[in-house]
Amino acid sequence: MVFLLCCGLHSFASLHPELDSIKKTLSPSALQQQNPDTATINTLNKLAANYFKSNPDSAYYYGQKSIELSRKIKYKAGIANGLLETGHVNYFKGNSAKASKNFDEAIAIFKSLNDNKGLSKSYISYSRMYNMLAEYPLALSYLDKARVICLNNNDEATLTDCYKNIGIIYFSRGQLSKALDFYYKGLFIALKNNYTTTYAEIYNDIGVVLQNMEVYPNALEYFKKAIVVFERTNNKQAVATINENIGEVLLAQTQYDEAIGYLLKSLKTVKKQDDKDGLSSVYTDLGLCYAHKNQIKLAIAYLDTSLQIANNFKIVYNQAYALNGYAMVYNLVKDYKNAYKYAIQGKEHAIKLGNISVRSNAALQLNKAMAGLGMFEDANSMLNEYIYLKNEINDNESIQKLTSYNYELGFAEKKRQLAQQQRERDLIYQQKIKSQRLINTIFLVIILAMIVTVGIYYRQKRKQQMINALLEDRNHEILKQKTNIDDQAEKLNDLNVLKDRLISILAHDLRAPLSTLRGLFDLLQDDSISHQELLEMIPGVLKKLEYTSDFLDTLLFWINSQMENFESSVKKFSIKELVSLEIDAYHEQAELKGINLVDNIPDDLLAWADPNSIRIVIRNLITNALKFSTVDDIIEISAWQEEDQRIVVRVKDTGVGMPPDQRDRLFKGKVNSKTGTKNESGTGMGMLFCKDLVERCHGKIWVTSEPGIGTEFMFTIPAVAVGVEVVA
Repeated sequence: MVFLLCCGLHSFASLHPELDSIKKTLSPSALQQQNPDTATINTLNKLAANYFKSNPDSAYYYGQKSIELSRKIKYKAGIANGLLETGHVNYFKGNSAKASKNFDEAIAIFKSLNDNKGLSKSYISYSRMYNMLAEYPLALSYLDKARVICLNNNDEATLTDCYKNIGIIYFSRGQLSKALDFYYKGLFIALKNNYTTTYAEIYNDIGVVLQNMEVYPNALEYFKKAIVVFERTNNKQAVATINENIGEVLLAQTQYDEAIGYLLKSLKTVKKQDDKDGLSSVYTDLGLCYAHKNQIKLAIAYLDTSLQIANNFKIVYNQAYALNGYAMVYNLVKDYKNAYKYAIQGKEHAIKLGNISVRSNAALQLNKAMAGLGMFEDANSMLNEYIYLKNEINDNESIQKLTSYNYELGFAEKKRQLAQQQRERDLIYQQKIKSQRLINTIFLVIILAMIVTVGIYYRQKRKQQMINALLEDRNHEILKQKTNIDDQAEKLNDLNVLKDRLISILAHDLRAPLSTLRGLFDLLQDDSISHQELLEMIPGVLKKLEYTSDFLDTLLFWINSQMENFESSVKKFSIKELVSLEIDAYHEQAELKGINLVDNIPDDLLAWADPNSIRIVIRNLITNALKFSTVDDIIEISAWQEEDQRIVVRVKDTGVGMPPDQRDRLFKGKVNSKTGTKNESGTGMGMLFCKDLVERCHGKIWVTSEPGIGTEFMFTIPAVAVGVEVVA
């Protein structure tokens, strides 16, 4: 049977949830610095204390590092606390000589510093080691020293631990009644102060007492109360110990497979932590389980390992426990000679240990072995000793005390809960009074805070918007710079294409009228034509010259619009006046084709753009409408202002219209110009010029058309800015 907690071999350290945050405060350089500070050393010692139950090797490392750094700067408190933590690990792993050396030096330093808390902790650790070695008087003497210090300094936390460990020693000696006295003393203080980990430890200790008294259901109840707390605080060693205790209860109840499951859980943890005491104890339990399952070789193997560990590290309880286990196994297989040999050794260790439960088990195994060997008188004597010891374990005083303490514990728990509820009610009432008094002030503060917050937010928002705008501009600049080479290449390509188009247009469209004039002058020079023939040819030549002149005006203006200072010509002007001038200029041409030009422009419509650009656009749209209209067709020029401060100008005709494919290509580049209704020719570039000029005036142009119905060109330009006077 394992009672590691009760023996004091595994006193549970409190695992604080801030362990990870503590560890993060230590940078790698902090552990290597030549002149470490005391804060770093204190953190190392805190880590060592908290790591003990989850990873003893880490606890030892941090404790050693603390001692090393503390000696460099002669920080006595750091040295003493580091020694206390390394001593704890040393006795835990069976190195009692090293542990004694650590504790002695720590006690001397704590005394020189008048550090009573450190001194009491050292005494408690010393007592745990001596309890493991079954030197109970020494263990009790150190605990008595610690108890006096705690009482004088009103240190209830350490006093609770002290009472718990005194109870452990009395339990180890088989004095269950006294053990219960001290367990419950500690438990009442722990519950009063909500020392969660400590009262979980004591629950386990009481569970082991019940286990020894063979009150198994109640023992399991206490174990389960304890394990809930330890699983929540990640105290792996405590969980392993309780799993072993539960396994032992199931073993006693002959539930061997379930017992093995709990024991293997415990074994996994104690192996990882290199817990020699825990390993030895669990191996004995597993040996007993497999012996009852009739797997004798496996049982003996586990017991061999257990006894070897217990002998190497002088763990008296585990020595006696393993020897009794051997005796039980050999009795099961009726090898009474070996059973007798191990039972005798077990009894000797049990007497040294002073534990009644172990002594009673040794007496039982001796009784069986002696009976098997025919030593009936001795066997009867051992049977009487076994009965006497079992009666000692299950004495009425212990049961009565347990019942009394449980009643008192329930009363104390209810009293504590009621007191806590009353405190909570009082606190709520006080908070309500304070809230009522301060509500107006808080409300005013909230309003002021909101105003200030809104102001700060608005100011920061404006700043952020400015920063975002600046960042966006910079981003655009970067993107422009990034694509600059491609853009330049594309522009050069577009310019080359445009150059080729202009050269082609000039070569084709200017050559014809110039050739006509040259031919006419040649004829005049040679007297090849009469005066009447000359008069007949002049209107046609003039018509071609007029077309060429208009084309050159448009081309030259468009080329001029490509210059960087084009924006300087933007001004306020009247749409009505500009359109009227163009209508007057083409009125005669419209009459010759029998076309009606209609001006529906409002008198008060003012635009903000370059008037020459808009004039060229309107001229091109009118000449295009005239070109593709015939007798009785109507060309209507109208305009209006939209809600978004844009002026829409429309040139609508009832002419021949155009098919969709031609309409879709109209503003995308040079198109193959068709002849007009009277064989008028064109360059195919006029609409491209119009689109470019409108867009330079911050507008857009589009067209709708249906063959046989007519065409409608529309474009937008900005309305006049407020407060700007019209330029006559």
